[in-house]
Amino acid sequence: MGLPAADAKLVQIMDANLAEAARRAGSHLACRIGCTACCHGAFAITALDALRLRKGMEELRAADLERTHQVEQQARAWIARYGPDFPGDLAAGTLGTSDEDQERFEDFAEDAACPALDPATGRCEVYAWRPMTCRIFGPPVRSEGENGEEGLGHCELCFTTATPEEVAACEMRVPHDLEAELLEQIGNRHETVVAFALLSDHQLLP
Repeated sequence: MGLPAADAKLVQIMDANLAEAARRAGSHLACRIGCTACCHGAFAITALDALRLRKGMEELRAADLERTHQVEQQARAWIARYGPDFPGDLAAGTLGTSDEDQERFEDFAEDAACPALDPATGRCEVYAWRPMTCRIFGPPVRSEGENGEEGLGHCELCFTTATPEEVAACEMRVPHDLEAELLEQIGNRHETVVAFALLSDHQLLP
């Protein structure tokens, strides 16, 4: 299972949309290198995200073996620490889909630093290949709430003095249809977490 060629188009669109949202937001957007609030706490990533991270680790290995080993060491340490409570299939690294598993995931590794984070610099070691959740965190993004209503959510550190109108004017568009199309193409609806995707000797997804 390889990364679809059209993922490059998805990433290009996301990067362009983020740049435009950041331009409109100006000083309202607090995101900077070294601000790592969004780099703590486990979150689900798609099979597409996982394939992209795996590709990123391949490129990182070719460019800087020492940094690659450091990321892999952090990923192994992450799994060793939080694996016993992983709400899913630990061997495959896939999150469970039952109501019980999903409820357990809400409190799972909620303060854990992402294994791709360089603690010394606050930089993401796989920034160019980061998951979609990371790419949309910060600017206002439209999402559907538990009761089906739509709303704009953004990082709590951003837009602290902005009016609702200013927030709405900085909405970041997300190409959900293209992402869904690529997920359909790879034929894998399983979800995982970042740590498993960073390790080349770990089964990526079933």
